[in-house]
Amino acid sequence: MVLTPPWGALALALVASRAAAQEQPAAALMAGAGSIRGRVEVRRTPHAEPARPQVAELGMPAAREAVDRRRSVVYLETVPQSAFEAPSPLRAVLDQRNETFVPPVVAITVGSSVDFPNSDKVYHNVFSLSKTRRFDLGRYPRGQSRSVVFDRTGVVRVFCEIHSHMSAYILVFAHRFFAVTDVDGRYRIDGILPGSYTLALWNEGNVRLRREVRVEAGQVLEQDLAVE
Repeated sequence: MVLTPPWGALALALVASRAAAQEQPAAALMAGAGSIRGRVEVRRTPHAEPARPQVAELGMPAAREAVDRRRSVVYLETVPQSAFEAPSPLRAVLDQRNETFVPPVVAITVGSSVDFPNSDKVYHNVFSLSKTRRFDLGRYPRGQSRSVVFDRTGVVRVFCEIHSHMSAYILVFAHRFFAVTDVDGRYRIDGILPGSYTLALWNEGNVRLRREVRVEAGQVLEQDLAVE
């Protein structure tokens, strides 16, 4: 039996948006572009964090763990085709501090690297069994750092082999039109070509909301969102 992970819809959207995108000149992405900004309010009651799931349980809804509920990712599901031509690789950091991944959610473009420094006095062993990117960095002490390149779009769930309560998410996009909310839930996406788009809200392993929006040239569109 094939298990469908709770974030499968998002992973498909990250890839399918390439085919659904409309052709536009690359220079138009910056000329007369607009922005979307707002605040994400999480209204859901936090649930208790269970232990890390076993390999056979990965992807099952009952196996989800809570992360920092303030951290969401807001992104465009469909973007101009030219936005896919050369997404700039990023270099992000997912620190291990006080036996916690900091930040708990990272969003990057395909081809980007993520560094995993160990800032604790104890050993850590970062790994993922996600289909998008499997890796196991092995055990390493404080002061050392190891990195991983993410060359496929999708969602990567990250764990520590030594500390079962540690987990984080890495979202890998084929374009740059996304933003991770700050501790107050605020986000901003710039450089959007005028047009109609589907704005999506990801939180705690799932796409929680989709909304049709219209971006106008040179304007900032205010879009406050909520996780019910």
